[in-house]
Amino acid sequence: MSLTSVLLTVLGIAVFVVGLLFSIAWHELGHLSTAKMFGIRVPQYMVGFGPTIWSRKKGDTEYGIKAIPAGGYIRMIGMFPPGPDGRLEARSTSPWRGMIEDARSAAYEELEPGDEKRLFYTRKPWKRVIVMFAGPFMNLILAVAIFMGVAMTFGFQTQTTEVAGVQQCVISQSDKRETCKTGDPVSPAKAAGLQEGDRIVAFDGQKVDDWATLSDRIRETIGPATIVVERDGGEVTLDAVLRENAVAKKDGNGQVVPDQFVKAGYLGFAARTEIVPLSFADSTVRMGDMIENGVDSIIALPSKIPALWDAAFSDGQRADDSPVGVVGAARIGGEVMNLDIPAQNQVAMMLFLLAGFNLSLFLFNMLPLLPLDGGHIAGALWESLRRNVAKVFRRPDPGPFDVARLMPVAYVVAGLFICFTLLVLVADIVNPVKIS
Repeated sequence: MSLTSVLLTVLGIAVFVVGLLFSIAWHELGHLSTAKMFGIRVPQYMVGFGPTIWSRKKGDTEYGIKAIPAGGYIRMIGMFPPGPDGRLEARSTSPWRGMIEDARSAAYEELEPGDEKRLFYTRKPWKRVIVMFAGPFMNLILAVAIFMGVAMTFGFQTQTTEVAGVQQCVISQSDKRETCKTGDPVSPAKAAGLQEGDRIVAFDGQKVDDWATLSDRIRETIGPATIVVERDGGEVTLDAVLRENAVAKKDGNGQVVPDQFVKAGYLGFAARTEIVPLSFADSTVRMGDMIENGVDSIIALPSKIPALWDAAFSDGQRADDSPVGVVGAARIGGEVMNLDIPAQNQVAMMLFLLAGFNLSLFLFNMLPLLPLDGGHIAGALWESLRRNVAKVFRRPDPGPFDVARLMPVAYVVAGLFICFTLLVLVADIVNPVKIS
């Protein structure tokens, strides 16, 4: 690897780390701002973990940066309610009970005079939901803003109605061959006189502005059709006779389904691809698809663990959609800077990488499991439900729900997450996901 390549790789990694730190700080800012808005005392706002490398106290909050850029946190006073007797309990010999009591003790260890009215658990459930949801929501805002901004200003690589090449003969796409054989019929595009560089503007009497519309019209047509193309500054009308052929199947979103074919109309040309900015409506649709794919990926995460294990500790191939951690994403950032593409393409790819990271943070943190934000949201919603049910049936108020009792579950979830993170880390080092 040349010195230039090394420097570009380091630059790409550094850019991603800066984006990572900003995303974490942005997430914690959501928690911090809403906590302060509802009068909850926040002693610490930290980006990163491990030893503190810089900090400054402003008001009653210490702001700082820690050495390991792998997360962040804010500390709120009174995350858990006191024990049944109203006091902090001594640590039990039971490990599970000890976890509950340690969590409750930690929530009170910085309690100061006057904090009795500034405790997290004393706030109404809807306020606690807002505080815990605000962090992930900030990541969602950032993901949408980056994605929509880049999509509408830079765009996506999109197939257009311009002809990049004309097929010489009719070949079933299921044959997966490119060369013609004796006896293969001449393609309708070649027979009609379609040429490379033509831009199709109308098909069988209807104007077409995009590839998706043109592709659907071609697939629906078997037999004669007129094609109007722009060529050398003018318009030329061609007469074609489309044939039935086996072509790639499309799903409901217009995306090609791998290794599945259907019988449809066939013209026989390759569409040129260009990077085309999207409209606000199209960008919104793409953003929705991105969120849907993110949800599907979270659901499918457990099923990908065996393949990830094989990629990390055996000779298994690392799939393109394999889970990637911070190290793997940083490596991808380094690869992006080494791609032989224009600088604006590199910037767009880095921004899309950051958008995907923020969307993942939002979706993952919304899982209703402690110690994730979604777990605290679920606890607050359950408390609200209990209190409202008691009110309807005129029963005594059950009081705040003691989330600390779920800490054993939180430790199990945290342990599983740590194991999964280590597995992804090993895979990212020994068998990383690569881009082309």
